[in-house]
Amino acid sequence: MGAAAYFEGGQIASGCNVENATYGLSVCAERHAVGCAIAQFGVRRLLAMAIIADGAVPPPPCGACRQVMAEFAGGELPVRCRTLRGREKRFTLRQLLPHAFSNAFL
Repeated sequence: MGAAAYFEGGQIASGCNVENATYGLSVCAERHAVGCAIAQFGVRRLLAMAIIADGAVPPPPCGACRQVMAEFAGGELPVRCRTLRGREKRFTLRQLLPHAFSNAFL
């Protein structure tokens, strides 16, 4: 799976799944893209996320990725999920994570 994250200032960072034999230590493409953007550009405001995978159905981001996106974007963040065959689903982050945990709860 792959992902591209578009940040304020026009920076785009890409990421891919980094699999591990112990699945819990794997890193999803979305989190990889966000981490790369922060490390490379120092950006903090995520404006859009695109996800692509080789499968029959466009894959939505997992719960951990949704939470990470919520840390760097608002509920209106556009999230586009696509397959290599062109099937697409579009969401806002609020649709995917309606009750996000934020620093307001800390």
